[in-house]
Amino acid sequence: MTAVASPVPRIDAPALERVQLGLLAAVAATCLVSIFAAEVVFLAPAVLVLVYRLVTGRTSPIPTPLDGPILAFVVWTLLSASFSPSPLESHESAKKLVLFALLYLTIDSVRDAEQRRRVLDVALLGGLAVGAEVLLQVFFLGYDTLDKRPRGFLGHYMTASGLLTCALVLAAARLAFHRGPVERPRREDLQGLGILAAALALLAALQRFDIMAVEAERLFVAGLGAAAAYLVLSRRPAWPSAATSSTLALVALAVCSWAILLTQTRSAWLGGVAGLAVVAILRAPKLLWALIAAVAMVLLLRPASVVDRLTVTDASSRNRIYLWQAGVDMIREKPIFGVGPDMVQQVYAEYRWPGAPEDTASHLHSNAFHIAAERGLPCLVFWLWWVAAAMGDAYRAVRTRGGEAATYGAAAMGLLVAIMVAGLFEYNFGDSEILMLVLIVSALPYTFRDADAVPA
Repeated sequence: MTAVASPVPRIDAPALERVQLGLLAAVAATCLVSIFAAEVVFLAPAVLVLVYRLVTGRTSPIPTPLDGPILAFVVWTLLSASFSPSPLESHESAKKLVLFALLYLTIDSVRDAEQRRRVLDVALLGGLAVGAEVLLQVFFLGYDTLDKRPRGFLGHYMTASGLLTCALVLAAARLAFHRGPVERPRREDLQGLGILAAALALLAALQRFDIMAVEAERLFVAGLGAAAAYLVLSRRPAWPSAATSSTLALVALAVCSWAILLTQTRSAWLGGVAGLAVVAILRAPKLLWALIAAVAMVLLLRPASVVDRLTVTDASSRNRIYLWQAGVDMIREKPIFGVGPDMVQQVYAEYRWPGAPEDTASHLHSNAFHIAAERGLPCLVFWLWWVAAAMGDAYRAVRTRGGEAATYGAAAMGLLVAIMVAGLFEYNFGDSEILMLVLIVSALPYTFRDADAVPA
């Protein structure tokens, strides 16, 4: 008797779409607090779901004007790695290129206005978490000197300050382009903020007394990812609502502004001011006066964390000049393919100028200098092409579409400008956490499904 084979169970398309969207939401929140959680725990399975849906015909790629520069950047990076003094090590470093899949994952996952709103909400939730953690570290954990600056949940204070800048600009864009009166927070909003505050306070206490601090932080990150997925996938008609979005933006704006000042990171200050200025210009140029007044108030109050950093003669500033000089020499010697991805640190001793304050350098403290020195001038052109194309489409979303599209266009353009300005003095493009957030936000203007809504 021949056994009848049971049919292979098939997951329906809506279920796969919801899984993919939930994982994307978790990435949007956790990329601000944990690179491992964002990349390995949430992004990797999300990409696998997307690939499965593409292979089985459940979805199809959506072309964008960014495809050309991204492909050129990826190909040239791989060529640069092949000509590197250590090809295996350079190709290992080049695996970060996989993060560009996040742009297409976002475009495919976000399909309507409610999903767009909620994805931005969970990104602000992650920004609020890192901002609050920075404040707790400064006031309760002793992270209050230049030698020990607050780093949030991350490995370096520069990454934390860069992410705070991103969250600040996103919050400002959400509030500036909000239509109608701002709704009062609902009970669920206040309860959620209370739970977040309590969790962060408990985490700070455990860190203060060194009691299961690592385990508690991992549990917090896992909870944040789960909360983000729930917020985006929730089918409750009344919550999360527009009031939730406004509440998150208002609290994140206040907390992240304060936290950025306390990080004592000048590049983040410049990037934040530039990003806020772009949002103000896109919404109403008169808002620039409010930004100028805020900056003037800080200068008048003269907080020590700010005043002590208003100098360009310190060792850090001088070291950047030497690093850029070394970068110019690398570019002159190898202008086409550069010294190879992840090779700057290995070859820096050959190019170090006498008198440089530091003997080693992991990067050149500048996006442009580092990309050109590491991967060659053509790769720098492709990177600038990608940024310019994303900015242009974001600007068109604001000026030609208006309405909901304007919010995401302003958020994307303000964020890109902030990263570019801060990146004049810091290699923030090399931070996976910042790159992931930039890719998610810059994808939002392309998530409108009707042909007239997609920038072209």
